[in-house]
Amino acid sequence: MDINKIKSRLSTLQATSSTKDSFWKPAPGKTQIRIVPYKFNKDNPFVELFFHYQLGNNKTYLSPASFGRPDPVEEFANKLKSTGVKDEWIQGKRLEPKMRTFAPVIVRGEEHEGVKWWGFGKTVYQELLGVIADPDYGDITDPTTGRDIVVERQTPAEAGNQYGKTTIRVKPNQTAITENKETLEKIFDSQSKLEELYTEPSYDDLKEALQTYLNPSDDSTETTTTSNGVAASTTPTSNTTTTPASTEKTTEKVEDAFDELFNS
Repeated sequence: MDINKIKSRLSTLQATSSTKDSFWKPAPGKTQIRIVPYKFNKDNPFVELFFHYQLGNNKTYLSPASFGRPDPVEEFANKLKSTGVKDEWIQGKRLEPKMRTFAPVIVRGEEHEGVKWWGFGKTVYQELLGVIADPDYGDITDPTTGRDIVVERQTPAEAGNQYGKTTIRVKPNQTAITENKETLEKIFDSQSKLEELYTEPSYDDLKEALQTYLNPSDDSTETTTTSNGVAASTTPTSNTTTTPASTEKTTEKVEDAFDELFNS
């Protein structure tokens, strides 16, 4: 038995568990939370990151565009959208990075677990910004005069759609995060830096994932479970389906565009 390999695997599992514990995902029903000031940016608690979903072997990748760095998938998506061909524009929209916003929160009743990251989509983000911009509410994250939020999560069956639904209600009463000064200090000190919880892929890694996406092999199936609040699809890809001639032409054009962009 290779003890060093065992130790390495244990370290990896412990790190994965630690990362998973840093995120909060609302359970079905109602949960009361509080968005807290972000330790690493006290002017803005919200962090916007961009992701590629179902890329390569159905994996989720953090886009370097989140940090203003070049992203080959985004470059390729922009090229497709600029061709003027409808099918290629649709493909480009599918490939462009999607924004997901995160906020540091504490869950009421679970304050002892510290600050966790809550990830949400555009609709919830706009609602939160609208509340904060309303002078009747203002800074809902203020440690002493802020407001709690009730998050209600509906399952797909309850919402009548594929993904479920998340709604929020900001409570009207102003409350402190906690009356205990030591607990408040611990809440701020325990915060993790969001960007350090994700691995940013290299330009070449994303380029390779894009090639795999455009030219999937028969056995390119992989199940990926993300533990950081970002959902990743794991639908297998197959080449055994007969493709209509129009789709084949579009595929050829997409592949030509890839070669032109990266291989010329």
